[in-house]
Amino acid sequence: MANTLESNGRRPWSVSPKHFTWLAIACAVAYGLIIVSGGAVRLTGSGLGCPNWPACYNHHILPQASIHPLVEFGNRMVTGFISIVTIATIIAAYRRSEKRQDLIWLSWALLGGIVVESVWGAVVVYTKLNPYTVLIHFLVAPIFLWLAILLVYRSRRDVSEPGVLVVPRALQLAARVQTGLAALVVAAGTAVSNAGPHAGNFSGQQVAHRLPFELRSVVEVHAGLATVLIGFVSALVFAVLAIGAPPVVRRITERLVLVVVLQGMLGVLQYATHLPTGLVELHIALSVMVLIGVIRFQLSLVERPMLPHVKVLANP
Repeated sequence: MANTLESNGRRPWSVSPKHFTWLAIACAVAYGLIIVSGGAVRLTGSGLGCPNWPACYNHHILPQASIHPLVEFGNRMVTGFISIVTIATIIAAYRRSEKRQDLIWLSWALLGGIVVESVWGAVVVYTKLNPYTVLIHFLVAPIFLWLAILLVYRSRRDVSEPGVLVVPRALQLAARVQTGLAALVVAAGTAVSNAGPHAGNFSGQQVAHRLPFELRSVVEVHAGLATVLIGFVSALVFAVLAIGAPPVVRRITERLVLVVVLQGMLGVLQYATHLPTGLVELHIALSVMVLIGVIRFQLSLVERPMLPHVKVLANP
């Protein structure tokens, strides 16, 4: 019978915890990719390469064979890929051999995220790259990147019992402040993008409006917050080493401070060279790595038993 349990106790068409974790990892990678590809759309001036939504043109789904429509349509294809992966993750959450409600809710939240981003993408197009709509578009994506990382974390672990804090509570509070600082740095960086020269339109189109702030002033705010974040992360490295935190916490912290310092150096270089597109895109990619690093650091401070089926995926 179709609903008869298999001899090993699993339901037919069940998904193992290990395979579910692979899907969760795919979601996290996809949400990081959409941030990077969205930056590429802006930097290549392809924001209005497809002037309509969801089709590229009123009566044509596919773009013309030219750079700007292809770049914008490629970003939409990334969104489509995320939608497929997220829907597959939701189905897998229901079919997981050890069904858990927290994984189901997180999977649905990710689908809500891609729906919000897609609909808001239409608002960005039809407002002709209004800087405020673009600002919101870029700020929403990191929220759902955080949810995707949380889904990966929880899918690997037994959360039936409260976790054990492996560092002093003051350090956990500092980690939360660090996450908030990183969010402020990213928000300020997005403001720089919407006040700077890369409006997202290409030659021959109406120039998109910019935020009504002097670029230098916005850059100084962004740089000041970034400097505070670098100092904060560096201080946490010394604190983690001083208290003898578990190896996983030390590794994540060391990698985070390396990425943050590189990001700061790159920020200075790109401003000194008048914001070349290649360096700005690399800056966006590193910002994704910084966000991942601060989230993983905060999660690593609470120890939960690793599920035996997914230990192969556990190395940070």
